[in-house]
Amino acid sequence: MSKNIQVATVGGGCFWCTEAVFQEVKGVENVVSGYSGGKVPGRPTYREVCSGLTGHAEVVQIIYDANVISYQDILVIFMTTHDPTTLNRQGADRGTQYRSVIFYHNEDQKNIAELVLNELSSYYDKPIVTEVSAAETFYEAEQEHQDFYKNNPDYGYCTFVIDPKLSKLRQLHSDKLKNA
Repeated sequence: MSKNIQVATVGGGCFWCTEAVFQEVKGVENVVSGYSGGKVPGRPTYREVCSGLTGHAEVVQIIYDANVISYQDILVIFMTTHDPTTLNRQGADRGTQYRSVIFYHNEDQKNIAELVLNELSSYYDKPIVTEVSAAETFYEAEQEHQDFYKNNPDYGYCTFVIDPKLSKLRQLHSDKLKNA
């Protein structure tokens, strides 16, 4: 069976977390950490994005085989492995760069995103604040941010923030994992 390679772009707080989650998902070919959705022209740096002044969000681009996993499943995993009810915040990370966002690449993705948000709204006690916007220029993050969890599993942030998200992923979506 030939592959049906598609792209999804999402931001759920720190891109290290989102990258680590999707690297475990069956059908995901690659995950690239980066920045999107900013209002300042040109390639931003990590320091500039962290300042909150560029308007960019920390995001990941997920390259996946739609014959193995659907865009809808990608979004359900995304929405259930971060908190989509906190505006511009994930845990201790605060600012618009940490906003919950789905950047759709076509009208089908937009419609699916809206459907998923609607279907999952009853799952949460508070309203979902995830932004749904047309995909903008994606800027790949600096090399030290790629494969961060894989390269630094004992780093404090990884053990205290990412490990619990991976546990939640394994609990809620075990049938969608590469090692399932």
